Amino acid sequence: MRIASTSALRSKDPSTKVGCCIVKDHKIIGIGYNGMPNGIPDDSPEISWERPEKYQYVVHAEVNAILNTVSFDKLRGATLYCTLFPCNECMKIIIQSGITEIVYADMKDPSRSDMKASLTMMKLAGLTSREYHSFSTS
Repeated sequence: MRIASTSALRSKDPSTKVGCCIVKDHKIIGIGYNGMPNGIPDDSPEISWERPEKYQYVVHAEVNAILNTVSFDKLRGATLYCTLFPCNECMKIIIQSGITEIVYADMKDPSRSDMKASLTMMKLAGLTSREYHSFSTS
């Protein structure tokens, strides 16, 4: 989760910085954060980082982590660590990729329709999830 949190720091989103790290067999296979698609400058005057306009442009951390994976074959059975529970659109891609577990640090209101859809799809597809609770080394 620390890697996902560190990755989130790279996001230029002024309101919601999200990071994601995908792990399989104790090895990191993909990392991502929410941001503009490749080749589109984060500070482009044609694009707004304000809500709701930004949602038309921003690629979510989960999608970037999946696309940045060393090999799509490795995704099957992997665990996705994310600073924010995946939205319904990301959940579709996570399910299709073969990832089987989601570990998240925070979740938006679970009564929101997009979160309900995400949780329903996750359950129907047989994925597991758990909230990350920080631990102390002392």
